[in-house]
Amino acid sequence: MRELHNIERLRKRPEFLLAAKAPSVARGAVVVQRRDRADDNPLIRAGFTATKKVGGSVDRNRARRRLREAARQLLPLQGRPGSDYVFIARGGTTTRPWERLLDDVKSALIRLAADPDPVSASSDAASDPSRSG
Repeated sequence: MRELHNIERLRKRPEFLLAAKAPSVARGAVVVQRRDRADDNPLIRAGFTATKKVGGSVDRNRARRRLREAARQLLPLQGRPGSDYVFIARGGTTTRPWERLLDDVKSALIRLAADPDPVSASSDAASDPSRSG
């Protein structure tokens, strides 16, 4: 069984901005960004955000609460120690069935753990001229 790690919240804007430059994966109703802090601290940190595209303040708060709970359940098992994660709510975060939202978050975390730079890997394939027909 995998060792459970401490999880702390990201709260300051500069921490979110650093994670925004890191690889990200969009799955269903969520976008997850992961930044490797490259320090010796095994702590996993997580931040949550929702833009006004999600809806009014009630909808944004509900979306963040749902993402926090999904992260609380999945990050200890799927998260990489020494990483910062930012969970970004998308339009369907508040209405998506709970099991599907958990699947979205889990598959994004697995993809980020497996591929160190999933964004460039997918964009390289899309921009490869030999693949156009």
